Amino acid sequence: MSETIDKVMVITAHPDDSEFGAGGTVARMVKDGREVSYVIATNGNKGSGDRTMTPERLAQIRAEEQRNAARALGVARVHFLGYPDCELEDTRAFRLDITREIRRWRPDLVITMSPHRTYNLYASHRDHRIVAGAALDCIYPLARDHMSFPELMPEHEPHKVREIYVMQWENPHLVVDITDVMDLKLKALACHVSQVGDFAGVEARIRERAAEIGRPNGYAYAESFDRITMPR
Repeated sequence: MSETIDKVMVITAHPDDSEFGAGGTVARMVKDGREVSYVIATNGNKGSGDRTMTPERLAQIRAEEQRNAARALGVARVHFLGYPDCELEDTRAFRLDITREIRRWRPDLVITMSPHRTYNLYASHRDHRIVAGAALDCIYPLARDHMSFPELMPEHEPHKVREIYVMQWENPHLVVDITDVMDLKLKALACHVSQVGDFAGVEARIRERAAEIGRPNGYAYAESFDRITMPR
């Protein structure tokens, strides 16, 4: 990662996506002195098999779980856009919301999800693909160009993001060593009690996957991304 990266924004669909896909990388960046912000698109109000749960109560639970997880990693702030879970659409209003946050917090690096379907069902969730596509469009050109979303001016001036990390499960361009922060990733994931249930089983799968990613590079644990360097 470039030494000029001071601010990082993670844009994901649901509470817990940031930790599953990039929790170790976030912990590593915070440890290295970088400021990290989260933008969470949905309220996660559908993610439960409990027949006694209500969407309203679940949204509150998941917001608190996300704040706790972010705190465990040292994330500076969490902003919830509040869209309904499983119903994201790539609308002008959604793109404006993401653009506003990019311009507000002015990240050098944005980490987001993959806009493509893959063999991995988790990665292929429709909300994941939609938030990724919208985030990429907002980074370039919408957040950059002053005539895009003129209603955001003058409070939120245009901003150029320098790099993008796209969470990638297959043939990644970039593998990040998270060995010394793996325990922090797991601590953050354990905060999502409504989602992980028996965390021992989840922890075993997370460790196995992170070890698989890291093995070709000699890392005990790693996370993987495609890296896009934006033109100046």
